[in-house]
Amino acid sequence: MAYQWLAGLTMVVHFAFLAYVVAGGFLAWWRPWLIWPHLIAAGWGFATVVLGLDCPLTYVEDWARREAGEQGLSRGFIDTYLTGVVYPERFTVPLQVLAGLVVLTSWIGFALRRRPAGTADVP
Repeated sequence: MAYQWLAGLTMVVHFAFLAYVVAGGFLAWWRPWLIWPHLIAAGWGFATVVLGLDCPLTYVEDWARREAGEQGLSRGFIDTYLTGVVYPERFTVPLQVLAGLVVLTSWIGFALRRRPAGTADVP
């Protein structure tokens, strides 16, 4: 029972982490100190996609499910819960690009909001 609980909690934390990777830069507009953990989270998310790194949360959930006597994750977290479930597999790359653009937009907005007053573009 404890392993099932851990697996479920890990899944929820993983979804929250993915949401933070995509939208955390916008939270930094409200609380500027949040940009630092967001940069780390976005960097990790980028590395997992580009370099194919395994996420420790996926490992923990897989382990907990197996310890609970369930089938573990045969694929990564996104491939298990999102690809083919929330969106068709053919949209994976466009959605990754879209997520990257959302992150970039949040960072640009953050930088513009943090710009000192009176530093508007001067010809």
